[in-house]
Amino acid sequence: MEKRKVINSWISTGTFQDFIDGIFFLTKHKKSSYVCFANVHMVIEAYKDAEFQEILNQADIASPDGRPVSLYMRLFEGFEQCRAAGMDVLPALIERANQESSAVYFYGSTEDVLEKICEKIKQDYPNVRIAGTYSPPFRKLSEEEDQEIVEMINVTKPDLVFVALGCPKQEKWMASHYGKVNACMLGVGQAFLTFTGLEKRLPKWVRDYSLEWAYRLIQEPKRLWKRYFTTNTLFLWLVFSRLLKKIMGLDKKNIPQPSTFTEVKNTVK
Repeated sequence: MEKRKVINSWISTGTFQDFIDGIFFLTKHKKSSYVCFANVHMVIEAYKDAEFQEILNQADIASPDGRPVSLYMRLFEGFEQCRAAGMDVLPALIERANQESSAVYFYGSTEDVLEKICEKIKQDYPNVRIAGTYSPPFRKLSEEEDQEIVEMINVTKPDLVFVALGCPKQEKWMASHYGKVNACMLGVGQAFLTFTGLEKRLPKWVRDYSLEWAYRLIQEPKRLWKRYFTTNTLFLWLVFSRLLKKIMGLDKKNIPQPSTFTEVKNTVK
Protein backbone atom coordinates (compact mmCIF):
# COMPACT_ATOMS: atom_id res chain seq x y z
CA MET A 1 0.00 0.00 0.00
CA GLU A 2 2.26 2.70 -1.32
CA LYS A 3 1.16 6.30 -1.37
CA ARG A 4 1.15 8.39 -4.54
CA LYS A 5 0.84 12.16 -4.74
CA VAL A 6 -2.41 13.64 -6.03
CA ILE A 7 -1.85 17.41 -6.36
CA ASN A 8 -0.06 17.82 -2.98
CA SER A 9 -1.72 14.96 -1.10
CA TRP A 10 -0.26 11.51 -0.52
CA ILE A 11 -3.02 9.01 -1.33
CA SER A 12 -2.80 5.27 -0.63
CA THR A 13 -2.94 2.73 -3.44
CA GLY A 14 -4.13 -0.86 -3.67
CA THR A 15 -7.19 -2.97 -4.35
CA PHE A 16 -10.45 -2.51 -2.47
CA GLN A 17 -9.62 -5.62 -0.45
CA ASP A 18 -6.17 -4.18 0.36
CA PHE A 19 -7.87 -1.27 2.09
CA ILE A 20 -10.11 -3.55 4.14
CA ASP A 21 -7.14 -5.75 5.10
CA GLY A 22 -4.99 -2.70 5.84
CA ILE A 23 -7.56 -1.16 8.16
CA PHE A 24 -7.98 -4.39 10.11
CA PHE A 25 -4.21 -4.76 10.25
CA LEU A 26 -4.08 -1.38 11.97
CA THR A 27 -6.70 -2.46 14.53
CA LYS A 28 -4.47 -5.38 15.51
CA HIS A 29 -1.01 -3.82 15.32
CA LYS A 30 -1.36 -0.13 16.12
CA LYS A 31 -2.86 1.26 19.31
CA SER A 32 -4.11 4.47 17.70
CA SER A 33 -4.48 5.28 14.00
CA TYR A 34 -6.69 7.17 11.57
CA VAL A 35 -7.95 6.75 8.03
CA CYS A 36 -9.07 9.48 5.62
CA PHE A 37 -11.26 9.06 2.54
CA ALA A 38 -10.00 11.61 0.05
CA ASN A 39 -12.20 13.09 -2.65
CA VAL A 40 -11.68 16.26 -4.73
CA HIS A 41 -13.05 18.47 -1.96
CA MET A 42 -10.59 17.09 0.58
CA VAL A 43 -7.61 17.25 -1.79
CA ILE A 44 -8.34 20.89 -2.61
CA GLU A 45 -8.94 21.78 1.04
CA ALA A 46 -5.50 20.32 1.74
CA TYR A 47 -3.98 22.21 -1.20
CA LYS A 48 -5.25 25.51 0.22
CA ASP A 49 -4.46 24.77 3.89
CA ALA A 50 -0.94 23.62 4.84
CA GLU A 51 -2.06 22.48 8.29
CA PHE A 52 -4.83 20.35 6.86
CA GLN A 53 -2.40 19.07 4.22
CA GLU A 54 -0.22 17.71 7.00
CA ILE A 55 -3.21 16.02 8.63
CA LEU A 56 -4.13 14.25 5.40
CA ASN A 57 -0.54 13.28 4.60
CA GLN A 58 0.02 11.85 8.07
CA ALA A 59 -3.02 9.55 7.86
CA ASP A 60 -2.13 5.88 8.24
CA ILE A 61 -4.27 5.25 5.17
CA ALA A 62 -5.68 7.87 2.78
CA SER A 63 -8.20 6.03 0.62
CA PRO A 64 -9.07 7.36 -2.87
CA ASP A 65 -12.72 8.14 -2.22
CA GLY A 66 -13.53 10.16 -5.32
CA ARG A 67 -13.45 8.84 -8.89
CA PRO A 68 -11.46 11.89 -10.10
CA VAL A 69 -8.73 11.03 -7.57
CA SER A 70 -8.48 7.52 -9.05
CA LEU A 71 -8.43 8.91 -12.60
CA TYR A 72 -5.66 11.34 -11.63
CA MET A 73 -3.49 8.36 -10.63
CA ARG A 74 -4.16 6.64 -13.94
CA LEU A 75 -3.36 9.78 -15.91
CA PHE A 76 -0.14 10.73 -14.16
CA GLU A 77 1.05 7.56 -12.44
CA GLY A 78 0.18 5.13 -15.22
CA PHE A 79 -1.83 2.52 -13.32
CA GLU A 80 -5.50 1.73 -12.72
CA GLN A 81 -6.43 2.60 -9.15
CA CYS A 82 -9.79 1.48 -7.84
CA ARG A 83 -12.02 3.80 -5.90
CA ALA A 84 -12.45 2.90 -2.21
CA ALA A 85 -15.16 5.28 -1.03
CA GLY A 86 -16.17 5.57 2.60
CA MET A 87 -19.76 4.72 1.65
CA ASP A 88 -18.58 1.37 0.27
CA VAL A 89 -15.81 0.69 2.79
CA LEU A 90 -18.02 1.15 5.87
CA PRO A 91 -20.41 -1.75 5.10
CA ALA A 92 -17.46 -3.92 4.01
CA LEU A 93 -15.76 -3.25 7.34
CA ILE A 94 -18.95 -4.02 9.26
CA GLU A 95 -19.21 -7.32 7.36
CA ARG A 96 -15.60 -8.13 8.27
CA ALA A 97 -16.24 -7.07 11.87
CA ASN A 98 -19.16 -9.51 11.92
CA GLN A 99 -16.84 -12.32 10.81
CA GLU A 100 -14.24 -11.45 13.45
CA SER A 101 -16.63 -10.42 16.26
CA SER A 102 -15.02 -6.97 16.38
CA ALA A 103 -16.19 -3.96 18.37
CA VAL A 104 -17.31 -0.74 16.65
CA TYR A 105 -18.04 2.76 17.91
CA PHE A 106 -19.98 5.49 16.06
CA TYR A 107 -19.13 9.13 16.73
CA GLY A 108 -21.01 12.02 15.14
CA SER A 109 -24.28 12.59 13.25
CA THR A 110 -27.59 12.71 15.16
CA GLU A 111 -29.16 10.48 17.80
CA ASP A 112 -31.82 9.33 15.31
CA VAL A 113 -29.21 8.24 12.76
CA LEU A 114 -27.12 6.49 15.41
CA GLU A 115 -30.19 4.64 16.64
CA LYS A 116 -30.93 3.39 13.11
CA ILE A 117 -27.31 2.25 12.71
CA CYS A 118 -27.58 0.20 15.89
CA GLU A 119 -30.87 -1.33 14.77
CA LYS A 120 -29.39 -2.36 11.41
CA ILE A 121 -26.27 -3.89 12.95
CA LYS A 122 -28.23 -5.84 15.56
CA GLN A 123 -30.50 -7.19 12.86
CA ASP A 124 -28.00 -7.91 10.05
CA TYR A 125 -24.64 -8.30 11.84
CA PRO A 126 -25.31 -10.11 15.14
CA ASN A 127 -21.63 -10.86 15.84
CA VAL A 128 -20.59 -7.21 15.80
CA ARG A 129 -20.25 -5.69 19.26
CA ILE A 130 -21.55 -2.12 19.32
CA ALA A 131 -19.10 -0.57 21.75
CA GLY A 132 -21.02 2.69 21.85
CA THR A 133 -22.36 5.75 20.04
CA TYR A 134 -22.14 9.46 20.71
CA SER A 135 -23.63 12.50 18.99
CA PRO A 136 -21.53 15.49 20.05
CA PRO A 137 -23.10 18.94 20.54
CA PHE A 138 -22.82 21.49 17.71
CA ARG A 139 -20.33 23.67 19.57
CA LYS A 140 -16.71 23.66 20.61
CA LEU A 141 -16.11 21.25 23.47
CA SER A 142 -14.15 22.23 26.55
CA GLU A 143 -10.94 20.35 27.35
CA GLU A 144 -12.71 18.61 30.23
CA GLU A 145 -15.59 17.51 28.00
CA ASP A 146 -13.21 16.28 25.33
CA GLN A 147 -11.22 14.26 27.86
CA GLU A 148 -14.43 12.70 29.16
CA ILE A 149 -15.36 11.66 25.62
CA VAL A 150 -11.95 10.09 25.04
CA GLU A 151 -12.26 8.12 28.27
CA MET A 152 -15.84 7.15 27.39
CA ILE A 153 -14.68 5.74 24.04
CA ASN A 154 -11.57 4.00 25.36
CA VAL A 155 -13.34 2.24 28.22
CA THR A 156 -15.51 0.40 25.67
CA LYS A 157 -12.37 -0.96 23.90
CA PRO A 158 -13.51 -0.53 20.28
CA ASP A 159 -11.54 -1.82 17.30
CA LEU A 160 -13.01 0.72 14.88
CA VAL A 161 -14.32 4.21 15.57
CA PHE A 162 -16.38 5.60 12.70
CA VAL A 163 -16.44 9.42 12.71
CA ALA A 164 -19.07 11.45 10.85
CA LEU A 165 -18.53 15.17 11.37
CA GLY A 166 -18.00 16.29 7.77
CA CYS A 167 -14.79 17.37 6.04
CA PRO A 168 -12.46 18.85 7.26
CA LYS A 169 -13.85 18.76 10.82
CA GLN A 170 -13.74 14.97 11.16
CA GLU A 171 -10.17 14.73 9.85
CA LYS A 172 -9.03 17.42 12.29
CA TRP A 173 -10.83 15.61 15.10
CA MET A 174 -9.09 12.33 14.29
CA ALA A 175 -5.67 13.96 14.03
CA SER A 176 -6.12 15.77 17.34
CA HIS A 177 -7.13 12.48 18.99
CA TYR A 178 -4.36 10.41 17.44
CA GLY A 179 -2.54 8.76 20.34
CA LYS A 180 -5.51 9.43 22.64
CA VAL A 181 -8.29 7.28 21.20
CA ASN A 182 -7.11 3.68 21.32
CA ALA A 183 -8.61 2.43 18.07
CA CYS A 184 -8.55 2.90 14.33
CA MET A 185 -10.54 6.06 13.58
CA LEU A 186 -12.21 6.46 10.18
CA GLY A 187 -13.68 9.71 8.83
CA VAL A 188 -16.62 8.43 6.81
CA GLY A 189 -18.79 11.57 6.41
CA GLN A 190 -22.18 10.79 4.88
CA ALA A 191 -21.64 7.04 4.97
CA PHE A 192 -23.79 6.81 8.12
CA LEU A 193 -26.80 7.91 6.05
CA THR A 194 -26.23 5.53 3.13
CA PHE A 195 -25.49 2.62 5.48
CA THR A 196 -28.85 3.04 7.21
CA GLY A 197 -30.71 3.63 3.94
CA LEU A 198 -31.72 7.16 4.97
CA GLU A 199 -29.91 8.38 1.87
CA LYS A 200 -29.77 6.30 -1.31
CA ARG A 201 -26.43 5.37 -2.85
CA LEU A 202 -26.30 6.79 -6.36
CA PRO A 203 -26.35 4.42 -9.36
CA LYS A 204 -22.95 3.02 -10.34
CA TRP A 205 -22.94 4.79 -13.71
CA VAL A 206 -23.32 8.16 -11.95
CA ARG A 207 -20.34 7.34 -9.73
CA ASP A 208 -18.28 6.04 -12.64
CA TYR A 209 -18.78 9.31 -14.53
CA SER A 210 -17.87 11.38 -11.44
CA LEU A 211 -21.30 13.04 -11.29
CA GLU A 212 -22.07 12.65 -7.59
CA TRP A 213 -21.29 16.32 -7.06
CA ALA A 214 -24.01 17.26 -9.58
CA TYR A 215 -26.61 15.17 -7.74
CA ARG A 216 -25.74 16.78 -4.40
CA LEU A 217 -25.68 20.23 -6.00
CA ILE A 218 -29.26 19.71 -7.23
CA GLN A 219 -30.28 18.66 -3.71
CA GLU A 220 -28.60 21.59 -1.91
CA PRO A 221 -27.78 24.31 -4.48
CA LYS A 222 -27.62 27.25 -2.04
CA ARG A 223 -25.16 25.52 0.30
CA LEU A 224 -22.99 23.70 -2.22
CA TRP A 225 -22.76 25.77 -5.41
CA LYS A 226 -19.86 27.91 -4.21
CA ARG A 227 -17.91 24.93 -2.82
CA TYR A 228 -18.25 22.87 -5.98
CA PHE A 229 -17.56 25.80 -8.28
CA THR A 230 -14.33 26.71 -6.50
CA THR A 231 -13.04 23.21 -5.68
CA ASN A 232 -13.90 21.55 -8.98
CA THR A 233 -12.59 24.49 -11.02
CA LEU A 234 -9.31 24.62 -9.10
CA PHE A 235 -8.86 20.84 -9.33
CA LEU A 236 -9.41 20.89 -13.10
CA TRP A 237 -6.97 23.79 -13.46
CA LEU A 238 -4.28 21.96 -11.50
CA VAL A 239 -4.84 18.81 -13.56
CA PHE A 240 -4.64 20.83 -16.80
CA SER A 241 -1.44 22.56 -15.62
CA ARG A 242 0.27 19.27 -14.85
CA LEU A 243 -1.00 17.71 -18.08
CA LEU A 244 0.51 20.59 -20.02
CA LYS A 245 3.86 19.99 -18.30
CA LYS A 246 3.58 16.30 -19.14
CA ILE A 247 2.98 17.07 -22.82
CA MET A 248 5.98 19.42 -22.83
CA GLY A 249 8.15 16.80 -21.13
CA LEU A 250 8.59 18.91 -17.98
CA ASP A 251 6.57 16.73 -15.61
CA LYS A 252 8.50 14.68 -13.07
CA LYS A 253 7.07 11.40 -11.82
CA ASN A 254 6.47 11.20 -8.10
CA ILE A 255 8.53 8.76 -6.07
CA PRO A 256 6.09 6.44 -4.25
CA GLN A 257 5.92 7.00 -0.50
CA PRO A 258 5.45 4.00 1.83
CA SER A 259 2.37 4.41 4.01
CA THR A 260 2.42 4.18 7.79
CA PHE A 261 0.67 0.84 7.35
CA THR A 262 3.66 -0.45 5.38
CA GLU A 263 6.09 0.78 8.02
CA VAL A 264 4.11 -0.88 10.82
CA LYS A 265 3.83 -4.09 8.82
CA ASN A 266 7.59 -4.21 8.32
CA THR A 267 8.22 -3.89 12.06
CA VAL A 268 5.87 -6.79 12.78
CA LYS A 269 7.59 -9.20 10.36
